[in-house]
Amino acid sequence: MITLKRTIAVATTAGLFALAGATGAQAAEPTTPVVKKVALTPEQRAAFEAAKAAHKAAHGARKAARDAAKPAIESARATFEAARSAATTPEAKKAARDAFKAAVATAKAGIPAKPVKPVRP
Repeated sequence: MITLKRTIAVATTAGLFALAGATGAQAAEPTTPVVKKVALTPEQRAAFEAAKAAHKAAHGARKAARDAAKPAIESARATFEAARSAATTPEAKKAARDAFKAAVATAKAGIPAKPVKPVRP
């Protein structure tokens, strides 16, 4: 009885490996063509360089705005922590939290959206 079970197990395993080998060989074939880089025309290169420069400027403006907003947020956080520790009622704690959220929203309103990287044509 044990040898019959072993024989069935070996046959099943061999069949599974045979099927996996057949699909593995087919999966190794490349299905998508390889795209080669093409030289850009002078107009395309100029447009791409202009887009890169615009992206760099927008990124710098965003970084400057974030750096300018950080002290305001830290000041609001310090004020919030002081108000929360001084608050005795849940309403006072909620008011302190709402004031903190409003201050952070005001500081973040001046930060522009993240610029999108230019795509090479």
